[in-house]
Amino acid sequence: MNTPTLLIIEDDDFQYEIYEDALSRYELIRVTNGTEALNHIRNELPDLVVLDHVLANGELGLDFLPTLKELLPFVPVVIVSGALEVHQQLQALQGPRRAHYVLTKPVSINALRQTVSTALKECGEKELVRQLESLERSHRTDALDLFSRSTDRLGRQNAILDQLKKATHKPNISGLAREYKVSRRTIIRDLHELIRRGQLSLHVYPDLEPLDEGGFG
Repeated sequence: MNTPTLLIIEDDDFQYEIYEDALSRYELIRVTNGTEALNHIRNELPDLVVLDHVLANGELGLDFLPTLKELLPFVPVVIVSGALEVHQQLQALQGPRRAHYVLTKPVSINALRQTVSTALKECGEKELVRQLESLERSHRTDALDLFSRSTDRLGRQNAILDQLKKATHKPNISGLAREYKVSRRTIIRDLHELIRRGQLSLHVYPDLEPLDEGGFG
């Protein structure tokens, strides 16, 4: 398995030494500002980005975040900075071009290692795959529920049809609703469908209540 590559956007030498020590299990590539980062990722895509806010040449990391996420939509971004206000941290974690994590300096070595490890395992493309799988499961569940309700409805309608064939007088709609544990409206809808399909003659229920617009017709 290839060693993940981390792009470290950090201008402070001491801070980068901390990264070298804490993240030695990964391949680190360092740039000191956002402009260098954009030039680099056009040639080589990292597996994760660690982004500082105050960078060399007066550049600010958050100014580059939208472009980074546009170029690296499935690459997790971890912001590590001591220069962000709370509202800036929240802003960085929101929206379609957001960072996945924000850590404040001085950063805990254990927290940094754990965050990077989790981001590589859970974020980016893997996150997208989980979302698609969840959506697929949701659609499958909806389809099964629809099929189940459709089967129940057809079974109830066939049972009602059998009753009407044997009945000597017009059954009570409220009574049918109680028997099948559904609403009167559902029974009326069933009768309309039986008549529409030609399984039940309209003269059997000449005074059948109409379905209002927006109902089950």
